[in-house]
Amino acid sequence: MAKPFDRITDELAEFILRQPMFFVATATPEGRINLSPKGLDGCLQILTPNRVAFLNLTGSGNETATHLRRDGRITLMFCSFDAKPLVLRLYGAGRAIHQRDAEWAELAALFPAYPAVRQIIAIDVSGAMTSCGFGVPRMELAEQREALVEWAESKGEAGIRDYWREKNLVSFDGWPTGLLGDG
Repeated sequence: MAKPFDRITDELAEFILRQPMFFVATATPEGRINLSPKGLDGCLQILTPNRVAFLNLTGSGNETATHLRRDGRITLMFCSFDAKPLVLRLYGAGRAIHQRDAEWAELAALFPAYPAVRQIIAIDVSGAMTSCGFGVPRMELAEQREALVEWAESKGEAGIRDYWREKNLVSFDGWPTGLLGDG
């Protein structure tokens, strides 16, 4: 049965931190809905019972940051794939924090030093909801993929900046992402 919460309880926090991956959903009033998986160790931090943040590493698109600039709504979903089924959604308003922003240094210190971090996404959590998860299959984690980290390391800092200019300054729907202070 679904159960609402007005904050992240200690029990929910423990569940969140045990999950090897989570999903991020954002949208704007027009355009595509974005749903992205996230999953490298340490990329999500619970800051308070009503605030979380995650590293937004360089990838093929930059939709989450764009959607947050245009709308602000965000949902994170965590699924248990082990013996005890559970689905948890965190609802809130988010924003992308960039290296040029005042909060960057304080937040970045909370995370592992991954290469090619584009933004830190900070979310003010307005509520949470659990549901049964009975339809989610049981699966076992084989290992974390290292491909994204290896790709970023091989490009180097200058190569990542070039990639950002080529692929991450405009969303798939044509809106500015704010990555390098654009738009």
